[in-house]
Amino acid sequence: MRKLKEVLRLDSLGLSQHQIARSCSISQSTVHEYLSAAQAAGVKWPAPEHWDDQQIERTLFPQRPAPAIWRKHPEPDWTQIHQELQTHKDLTLQLVWQEGRESNPDGYGYSRFCDLYRRWLKQLDVVLRQEHRAGEKMFVDYAGATIPVHNPESGDMHPAAVFVAVLGASSYTFAEATTGQDLRNWIGSHQRAWEFFGGVAEVVVPDNLKSAVTHPSYYEPDLNPTYRDLGEHYGVAIIPARPYRARDKAKAEVGVQVVQRWIVAALRKRKFFSLAEVNLAIAELLVRLNQRPFRKREGSRATLFAQLDQPALKPLPATRYQFGEWETARVNIDYHIEVERHYYSVPYALVHQQMDVYLTGETVEVIHRGVRVASHVRSYLPGKATTLTEHMPKAHQKYVGRTPSRLIEDAQQTGPHVGQLVEAILAAKRHPEQGYRSCLGILRLAKTYPAERMEAAARRCLRARAYNCQSMDSILKNQLDRLPLPGDPPVQPTVNHENIRGADYFDSPPEAEPPVIQ
Repeated sequence: MRKLKEVLRLDSLGLSQHQIARSCSISQSTVHEYLSAAQAAGVKWPAPEHWDDQQIERTLFPQRPAPAIWRKHPEPDWTQIHQELQTHKDLTLQLVWQEGRESNPDGYGYSRFCDLYRRWLKQLDVVLRQEHRAGEKMFVDYAGATIPVHNPESGDMHPAAVFVAVLGASSYTFAEATTGQDLRNWIGSHQRAWEFFGGVAEVVVPDNLKSAVTHPSYYEPDLNPTYRDLGEHYGVAIIPARPYRARDKAKAEVGVQVVQRWIVAALRKRKFFSLAEVNLAIAELLVRLNQRPFRKREGSRATLFAQLDQPALKPLPATRYQFGEWETARVNIDYHIEVERHYYSVPYALVHQQMDVYLTGETVEVIHRGVRVASHVRSYLPGKATTLTEHMPKAHQKYVGRTPSRLIEDAQQTGPHVGQLVEAILAAKRHPEQGYRSCLGILRLAKTYPAERMEAAARRCLRARAYNCQSMDSILKNQLDRLPLPGDPPVQPTVNHENIRGADYFDSPPEAEPPVIQ
């Protein structure tokens, strides 16, 4: 799904279909099919922001038929067969074919087997002379030699890897030392190389190390997702060299050799105590290396860079790439995924689904079928969970909102005695959660009975130490809340009579007396 968008993006950069096929790990016919469908549908890069991968596929292939099944015999290992024929002088090609047919009866026939072997044999020692266009390619690799870095406190020695990047047209070289060849150092070295060159080449040609290629393949290498994101951010195409084909990256091989001879070897007698010291020394020698005159032609790497590559490089993006790693995780039954021993919530409807997780130093983004479904602040606490309320079912949301303090506050809104009763119920349990249901039952009664009756019933429950919802319900149903509590002074009944004036009479102003007639 992601490769369909990648094909459109790389086509907008002006790459050939062959280069796009190598970068996306798909056949050239598939690239042609994608681009033809996009042209017919009028789809161009960049696609509308609200379009996801499925929308693009539906637009390009509204009635896409099922792919046809294509079968082929596995290709024999001609290199191994050739070595065996050279090692054993009495070994014949027919005997090798017979041994192969015993393990694979459905393999090639003898005549076809011989024809393929002779065709492969003709290709030996054939070298394609590569002409590199200005600003087109940057070759990257690690040097075989390392530089020792000593710990001044413990005295331990750690070998520092040497990253090398070479531009194709000018052979202008960048080198730096890193703590290792892991993915973070690999990505960071690319960024610093582009900043050193002051621009970005169209194509990056790496080796098949694990930080660059997840699954090496002669035909369809699978790039590391983080490495692919780096190329998308900087607008470059990444085309790995074929496995065991050093000539595909001859510039990198030569650049590594030059760096090992003129930088690593020149620093062999110096003792370094930090990586910063090593890179400072490399930077000084790197200037001399790039300004060193060629032996068989005029100029140097620096002069060719100023004439060819520098004007043709694409500008750096406005923002620097933020390093992030891709992982996959399956949603557990509690609608959480586990990432580095911490648990992050996703929408509960995605239970048991496979998720793509993008990790940065500060955030965790969960992506399902090209759509981001959750985003969390990254936590490094093992065994803990980060949960968003909107990811829960409604029943779970209500349960999570229940806390002892929240229940007591809700009860106090009905009356102080009801609040005291709820507090007493929670205090009477070994675990407060054991009293949650009883407290919720009392709060539900407050929706049926007036506050005066709830207060009277709560006082009676507190006096009797009946800390449960059933006693409260029984008191209200049987109207026991209307009876006086034991020990309270009896309430005098009110007598209504026309000769009894009542208390309001004395609060009114006195009437004027009639005048006396004499």
